[in-house]
Amino acid sequence: MAAHIGRRLRKGAATTAVAAAAVAALSASQAPGVTGEDNGRQAATGATAPVPDGPADGNATGNSPYYTDLPPLKSPAPSPSSGSGTSVSRGDAEAGIPATVLDAYKKAEAELRSAKPGCNLPWQLLAAIGKVESGHARGGRVDADGTTVGRILGPQLDGNGFALIQDTDDGAYDGNRTYDQAVGPMQFIPSTWAWAGRDGNGDAAKDPNNVYDAALAAGHYLCRNDWDMSTAGGLRSAILSYNNSQDYLDLVLNWLEYYRKGSHTIPDGTGRIPERRSDDDSHRTTSPKPSDPPRTKPAPKPHKPGNGNGGGETPRPKPPTPPTPPTPPVPPTTPQTPTDLVDHLEDAGTGKLTAMAGDAFAERIGTRAETKVGKSVAKVRIRFTITGDTDTTFAGGETVATVATDAKGVALAPALQAGEKTGDFKVTAAVVGRSVKGVDYAATVTERAADALTRTGDTPLTCTPGGEFADQVQVKATYKGAVADKVAATATLVTSATDATENDKGPYFKSADGKPVRTLTGLRTDAKGVLTLPKLYADDTAGTFLLRITTTGGATLTVELKVAAAGADSTASATPSPSPSA
Repeated sequence: MAAHIGRRLRKGAATTAVAAAAVAALSASQAPGVTGEDNGRQAATGATAPVPDGPADGNATGNSPYYTDLPPLKSPAPSPSSGSGTSVSRGDAEAGIPATVLDAYKKAEAELRSAKPGCNLPWQLLAAIGKVESGHARGGRVDADGTTVGRILGPQLDGNGFALIQDTDDGAYDGNRTYDQAVGPMQFIPSTWAWAGRDGNGDAAKDPNNVYDAALAAGHYLCRNDWDMSTAGGLRSAILSYNNSQDYLDLVLNWLEYYRKGSHTIPDGTGRIPERRSDDDSHRTTSPKPSDPPRTKPAPKPHKPGNGNGGGETPRPKPPTPPTPPTPPVPPTTPQTPTDLVDHLEDAGTGKLTAMAGDAFAERIGTRAETKVGKSVAKVRIRFTITGDTDTTFAGGETVATVATDAKGVALAPALQAGEKTGDFKVTAAVVGRSVKGVDYAATVTERAADALTRTGDTPLTCTPGGEFADQVQVKATYKGAVADKVAATATLVTSATDATENDKGPYFKSADGKPVRTLTGLRTDAKGVLTLPKLYADDTAGTFLLRITTTGGATLTVELKVAAAGADSTASATPSPSPSA
């Protein structure tokens, strides 16, 4: 996915205004879950709100728990020299960010400013998410390379109060071979890190436990889909794609606004770790209050002697009732998810996948999830992975994309974008969290091509024997009427119109060492489809000669070159004279 170049966010006020507008309803209460959409109703902790414009590929954290501590009501006051608010007078401890962690946020912002300028990602957004997800790597407990001291793991996503995400990494990142867990300072689940992971500290590794790698990965994740963080819609969509909860959105926006007003560096390992998490009450059971009296069985009434007829005889004892055999306990069952129902994947009518280098593929890959009997299954996460030697990506620049199946059980992969490397590659569709039969799609990137060549001018190309041509040959290439840029071309001085072999006499180009050259290879049209050939020279042979230019795709243009003495009729001969060549 190539980033679309948009306006750069040069002033902090733009994003601050967006964040301020988004948290206006929340600022008055400073309580999570109270939003304008809720009309003041308190949402359940960690509850997920519907997101009409949310992404189709799940979220970075698997909706794992997060810290719910709110920023102080009083924001830090910027120092007079801070300008952008990136440093402040020493104030509230919450404004302090551990040095290495803060450096990672800022380095990620700088790289995204170059790689995806239209995203306008502020480092304060990464800081807000890092605060909520891990308390800035547990208060900055990282080594000199930025790797956390010990792994930071969320609870296992076993469906018991959380999402159900079965193991996708064989425990490589989280140490859990049964279920996935969110990992590292930015709390990526392994299935997301598999494609979103980045090397942020230049050690040739992508480690979710490294704050530089995790911050850069989070930045790229937020900036996918061409979201612009300087707009309210782009900022909202990006944050909700990280954790699809209205409470989470409000909380991150609060911390974003807080850090935009000021922050300062503190030593690693001295940061304040948040105390409250969104899952604090998720497993709590109801217990009797300490003041309640203990519950006891009522005392049995005393037996009155008699025979049932008012007499004083002792009644005959009833025979004992045989004990009822205990009912064997029923083992708990885990409810089936849509993923559990999938038996295999099928192609959903995908056509031929071919595109020229630099072009978007016209055809998109569609995959359908089916049960054993061929019934479609909705709401199943399908991961599409590109492999091969080309530099093809999905729109947005990633080589892996995860998309949920729709009501018809079909997941439509993002559009493929060809790079400059030609050749064959493969796209594999697989179910996230299950090992079932997937689908492989073969695709090809062909060379850039042109189907027409025309001269840009109509001036006759003439020269005297032993001289040089005054005008250079310039042509324009097109493909289906559009500019054909970066198309490979060859120019050859041919023997005749019917003989394409190289001529051994007449006009020629010069090599770097000044020797005659009559065939040029490795030529390429520019961004406007224009090709300008080097200067041409003539030997002592007079006559009319032919220069043939060909391109990938079959475009051909033959240009006449005439060599004649000054004042001679240059149209008199169409065949070169037999004089020796240069």
